Amino acid sequence: MKRQTLALMIGAITLIAGVLLAKFTAIIPTTAVAPLKVSPSNERQNVQLGDYRISGPYQHENLTVFLIHGEDRFNTESLITLEEALEQKRVVVHETSEVNELAIENVSANREIFVQAGDIVKGGKQDRVLAVDVVVAPRSGKLPIDAFCVEHGRWSQRGGETANAFTMSSEMVATKDLKMAAKVNRSQSEVWEKVDEAQQKLNRSVSAEVRSTNSASSLQLSLENEKVQETADGYIKHLSGLVNAQTDIIGYAFAINGKLNSADIYASNSLFNKLWPKLLKSSAIEATAESVFAERSELVAIE
Repeated sequence: MKRQTLALMIGAITLIAGVLLAKFTAIIPTTAVAPLKVSPSNERQNVQLGDYRISGPYQHENLTVFLIHGEDRFNTESLITLEEALEQKRVVVHETSEVNELAIENVSANREIFVQAGDIVKGGKQDRVLAVDVVVAPRSGKLPIDAFCVEHGRWSQRGGETANAFTMSSEMVATKDLKMAAKVNRSQSEVWEKVDEAQQKLNRSVSAEVRSTNSASSLQLSLENEKVQETADGYIKHLSGLVNAQTDIIGYAFAINGKLNSADIYASNSLFNKLWPKLLKSSAIEATAESVFAERSELVAIE
């Protein structure tokens, strides 16, 4: 429990639209500030909200990004992300044959591993999304970790992958509804429902079938779809450089189709920078999925 609490402190404060405005104001320390508002604008702004400064908007197509600036609250230089740890073989995410619980084991001698709720792990008997923020200590041994299935049509080895462990974590869950199902409502049936809805939206938006013939129910394989990746790359190329040469960015908020969606705030610039490519890609894929509903491209601004 202490380790999970630490993760929440040094990791992400994730704010979902619907409660975003109230929570964003509530987390500003002590200083009374006006609620965050949005309005149409084509002008760059810098707004001070307590200890935080919000800059933006920055837009590509139907995705608008705001950067959240602030001081580091913790030293996170020793942390590596789950994606990095899997690539470096410093962690093993074990299949347990329990749909909603996996086991994670940090096998490194000196690096702590940050897992963010929403990380998808690929492989095992079915792809899962991890459901909690946690920091896993070096040489941790096997620890249980909550998860949800994001591939309900498989319960066996897939291709050349291993069925007893997970090989990579290159993606995060996309779409606000899917995040709500996994992070807030914590409902497996709702997660499956929202995966299907996300696949349908992506089908319409990229005008192609994104369900893989290798496993039609796999969200991970849909996110890897060539058309989806190609469309998301357009957003990424335009927006990824926003954080370059800025050492005080600790989070971001984004809007899709002119509506504020959600935000993630971290305890340090270094941790945010490690996660930024994966976060932006997730936002870009969500913008891709929702582009079919975009009537016009409109910037939003903070007031």
